Amino acid sequence: MGIRKKNNKNPPMLSHEFVIQNHADIVSCVAMVFLLGLMFEHYDLFYACILFVSWILGGPEETAVNYFHYGLKDVATVFFYMLVAIIMHAIIQEYVLDKINRKMHFSKTKHSKFNESGQLSAFYLFSCLWGANILVSENLLSNPVSLWDGYPHTLMPFQMKFYYICQLGYWLHAIPELYFQKTKKEDIPRQLVYISLYLVHITGAYVLNLNRLGLVLLVLHYFVELLFHLSRLIYFSNEDRQTGFTVWAVLFVLGRLLTLSLSVLTVGFGLAGAEKQGLNLAEGSFNVLVVRVTVLAAICTTQAFMMWKFINFQLRRWREHAQTQTLKKKSSSSKSKSKKANGVNGSVGASGADSPRARKEKSS
Repeated sequence: MGIRKKNNKNPPMLSHEFVIQNHADIVSCVAMVFLLGLMFEHYDLFYACILFVSWILGGPEETAVNYFHYGLKDVATVFFYMLVAIIMHAIIQEYVLDKINRKMHFSKTKHSKFNESGQLSAFYLFSCLWGANILVSENLLSNPVSLWDGYPHTLMPFQMKFYYICQLGYWLHAIPELYFQKTKKEDIPRQLVYISLYLVHITGAYVLNLNRLGLVLLVLHYFVELLFHLSRLIYFSNEDRQTGFTVWAVLFVLGRLLTLSLSVLTVGFGLAGAEKQGLNLAEGSFNVLVVRVTVLAAICTTQAFMMWKFINFQLRRWREHAQTQTLKKKSSSSKSKSKKANGVNGSVGASGADSPRARKEKSS
C-alpha cells in the first residue's frame, strides 16, 4: 500500500485522485441503494435475497433449526459484503492505522508494510475467533470424523454459510483495494497471487461441499498468519523484539504438516471409503477420484509453494542479520582502533613534555 498524502486542493470530479480519496463514501452510497430497496414493497424480496442468505428448513421439527445451501443468489450477496469490507477497510485505515503512522513516523517501506499487517491482523483475529466459535458449536473439533462423515454436506448452519460469504467478500474487496491504496506496481503481482489462492481454495471448499474441512483449515491458517503480522507490528515498534518471528516459524511448519495430514485423512481416506460415491450434481456430491486427486494436488501444491516462500524469507532474514552483525563488528573494531591511536598519541605527547629538552625550555 502506498502512502496517501492529504491534499487541500479538491481534485477534479471523477478523476483518479477523486475516486481514491472518496472511494469509501462512493461505496457507502452504493451499499445504501441495497438497503433502501428493502423499503419498497415490490422490490423488498429481491433486495432481501441479496442482503440475506437463502435458506431452507432442516432438522427435526421440535428443534426447528434453519440450514442453508449455496446457490446463484450468493453471488449478489458476496458482492454486497464486498462493499461492506471496503467500507470497514477505510474506517480501520483512517481512524486507527493513519493515526499510528503519524505518531511513529515510519519510512515509506515500513509505512506500507505496517498498513498491510494492521489490516490483515484485524481480519485474521476476527476470522479466527468467529471460526473457532463455529468449530466448537458444531463439535467439529471433538469429532474429527464429522469432517467426512455424511458427505455431501450440502446443508450448512447460518453461521457457517455467513462465514464463507464474508470470507469471499473480504478477499474480493482486496482486488479494488490495490487501486484505492495506490499499491506499487512491483507489489501488485505478489498481492494478486495470494488473493487468488485464497479465493480459489475458499470457493472450492464452498462449492464442492467440503465446507467443514475448509473451515478447520482456514482457522488453522489464519491463526498462524495472525501471529506473523502481530510479530511484524511489534517489530516495527521496536526492532529488537523478534521473538515472535521465531515462534511463528515453528508454528508455520507445524501448520503446514497439520494441513496436509487433515487433507489427506479427509479427502484421501475418509471420502474414498464413504458410502456415497460418484458425481451427482443434484445431490451436491463430487466424490469421484478425479475430484479427490485434484483437491489434494491443489492443497499440496499450495503448501509446497508456501514452504518455498517461507524458506526464502528465512534465508533473507539470516543474511540481513549476518550483514548487520558484521557491520556492528566493523564499527566496534574501528572505534577501538581509534581509541588506541588516541591513547598512543597522548602518551607520546606526555613523554615529549617530560623530556630533558622540554624541562630546559621550561626553566629558561
